[in-house]
Amino acid sequence: MVESVTPASRPLMIDISPAPGAAVRKLLMAGVAWLAVAAANGVAQAQQPLATIPEVPAKPAAPDDGLGDQGYYLESDLLIRDDASQTMTARGSVEVRYQGRTLRAQEVIYDTKTGVVTAHGKVSMINADGTAQFADDLTLDKDMRAGFARNFSTRMDQNVKIAAATAIRRNEQVTELNQAIYTPCDVCAEKPTPTWSIEADKVVQDKNRQIVYYHGAKLRLWGAPLLYLPLFWHPDPQAPRSSGFLTPKVGLSQRRGLSYQQPYLQVISPSQDVIISPQINTKVNPFLNVNYRKRFYSGMLEARMGATYEKEFDNRGNRFGDATTRSYILAKGAFDIDDKWKWGFSAERASDALIFDKYDINDVYEQRGLFTSEDHRLTSQIYASRQDDRSWLSISAVSVQGLRVVGTDSTTGLGNKFENSGAFPLIGPLVEGRWEPESPVLFGRLRLQGSGVLLNRSESQFGESPYGLPAYRGQDGADSARASAQADWRASAVVGPGLRIQPFAQVRGDAYKIKGVYLTTEALAAGDDAEVNYSRTMGVAGVDLSLPLYKGLKKGGSVVLEPLVQIATGSDSSSVPVVVARNGATTYLYNEDSSAFEFDETNLFRTNKSPGFDLYEGGTRMNVGGRATFNTADGRGGSVLVGRSFRTEYDPLLPDRTGLRDKSSDWIVAATVTPVRGISAYVRTRLDSDTTKINRLETGADAYTSRIQGSFRYLKDNVDSNGERQENFETRGQLQLTKKWALTAFGQLDLVAETWRRRDLGVAYTDDCIRIDIIYQQEDRYSSTVSGLRLQPDRSVVVRLTLATLGDTGYSD
Repeated sequence: MVESVTPASRPLMIDISPAPGAAVRKLLMAGVAWLAVAAANGVAQAQQPLATIPEVPAKPAAPDDGLGDQGYYLESDLLIRDDASQTMTARGSVEVRYQGRTLRAQEVIYDTKTGVVTAHGKVSMINADGTAQFADDLTLDKDMRAGFARNFSTRMDQNVKIAAATAIRRNEQVTELNQAIYTPCDVCAEKPTPTWSIEADKVVQDKNRQIVYYHGAKLRLWGAPLLYLPLFWHPDPQAPRSSGFLTPKVGLSQRRGLSYQQPYLQVISPSQDVIISPQINTKVNPFLNVNYRKRFYSGMLEARMGATYEKEFDNRGNRFGDATTRSYILAKGAFDIDDKWKWGFSAERASDALIFDKYDINDVYEQRGLFTSEDHRLTSQIYASRQDDRSWLSISAVSVQGLRVVGTDSTTGLGNKFENSGAFPLIGPLVEGRWEPESPVLFGRLRLQGSGVLLNRSESQFGESPYGLPAYRGQDGADSARASAQADWRASAVVGPGLRIQPFAQVRGDAYKIKGVYLTTEALAAGDDAEVNYSRTMGVAGVDLSLPLYKGLKKGGSVVLEPLVQIATGSDSSSVPVVVARNGATTYLYNEDSSAFEFDETNLFRTNKSPGFDLYEGGTRMNVGGRATFNTADGRGGSVLVGRSFRTEYDPLLPDRTGLRDKSSDWIVAATVTPVRGISAYVRTRLDSDTTKINRLETGADAYTSRIQGSFRYLKDNVDSNGERQENFETRGQLQLTKKWALTAFGQLDLVAETWRRRDLGVAYTDDCIRIDIIYQQEDRYSSTVSGLRLQPDRSVVVRLTLATLGDTGYSD
């Protein structure tokens, strides 16, 4: 019997037997199987660090259409049940909804005997999460283990589109696409060719191995073939993490020639993996990089290592000297002992001072523990800390390796004289702590602090005859121990028309033991070792006064004027004196932690402006200033601070370069301004107290508009902490010429040496799915401590290709 039903003016709701209901459910669930072919996202996912791999998001809730989990909706122009052939057929604008999915086709046939479901004519599957699959014809067996689609395509997240002449699901584990194309770029009738795409003769997804294989793959740019790979594979994006190749890096430079780096991710367990990245170079030997990562229930461990066997080589790739093993390690770990105690470490060492520059190793000088590494200096440390609501304690040890160039070889002219790492002290243990009682003390906050440190040097830091003394390079350095205790009390009250009064008092005691200081040449030859014991007690008391004057603006925003005054009196300034005997007595002021002393707006109102313990600012002084702040409702505004410090006596212990020695200090001026949205600028300067000449100036601006993105920084310091003059300028920016084309630039100008340290000029193309940068770079290396010392320049052309959905930079140097 053949039964047909044709609806007149409304869709057909049907649930006349279990058979068609099962067919609808099977057909709708079948669409999920085709999502598996979108494998190209695996590259990007595989590169994510362990800490940033997100959990698989829950599927969005299906819209409430009243069908529930088991109900379904069928609409068609004609429904035919053929008992003789045991089929159910829906024809004409077929639409089926089930569990948030919608299937549309011109014809759907269900074979009740075999369980095979077939759909014909503009088949589309719209899923609850917004993804969709399309085909001309779709066939699926009764168990949904095997199926076939002709002229298959799918639209996924991130605008990803995949199409294939045929899609075959051979079983639950293997899906195959033939004559496939993948692209995240927009494709339409006006733009039929995507900006970039990956085409392959065959794409096979193997769920058992969690691998996607490509046969005869071609990467195309604007339709033109760029790269052909007969066979390659990568991890399945549906796997949480899988082993496989990551995005390669390609570059060309004078130093190493053509360079190719191919990372490979090996997943060891759900909580650990390793990335092995061999770097192949045409001018020099290969370099192997390894990055191991592991997570524990209480913390994490990461270790980056690299090694090669090579001679020295300059920026032109010329090799010289003896070949030897050259390596580095950058490791860190951080662990929770309990809810208050933590411990961690960092291990940073390199066999060659320029190894990171020569092999273009990135992300080197960054914080891996409590203490941050400086540029071209490596910091190894181990530490433990405890913190709760009222106290903090840390115990640490630190070692520093210096990588900065301080001289050139007279024969080669290369910068191969480096900092003497033995002159850096081994710091440890360093103990710091503070505690605050919960209840107020004398109506104010009381804070108790303690600190202690041991410093040990394997070699003297004085290699060039300081203070008229002989050179001590090669001799043992000065070792020291310090213990300090401090009590800090501060209260606050507001009186009258808003006058804020903050009285304060501090007291501190230090004890020093210094060993290995310099004696006469005869005593030094006899092996005598001098030792100095020194202790001191210092204190200060005073009051902070401020009177903020506020005025609201009619159209929103405000103006605040705030005069600021600090009055402090106490013990005199203090440093640690060490007497050295040579042709009489010479007093050397021991200063390990306060040499980088700047006077600016950040410490204008500190009672002790010294950044460390060895130098203490004392005496009777008054710090005065005024601050004005202006803000509008639309985000514009600015602020300015002007101030200076006054002393009752000239203070010879304070560094002359700070402008604090005289009774009247240098002027401090700091301002920020946002004239329009997207543009901001700042200036920080210190002006001579007598002539108002600029002694130190730092200024810069940032701009982010529809056409311009950029910034500049300018720094001028007549005498820096190393006793040298600094003046440099740095700028970077991007000018949008058209919607897709832009100019990029970066520059670092050394105004003391009157030359550019680095210049980058490039052009960039960007559209919805690609960015191409072509950049010319010239870098002139200079010594950081010998003014004007020029090393060998390096010039290169860098090409960066960034493809949407395939990680960050696809190809770079």
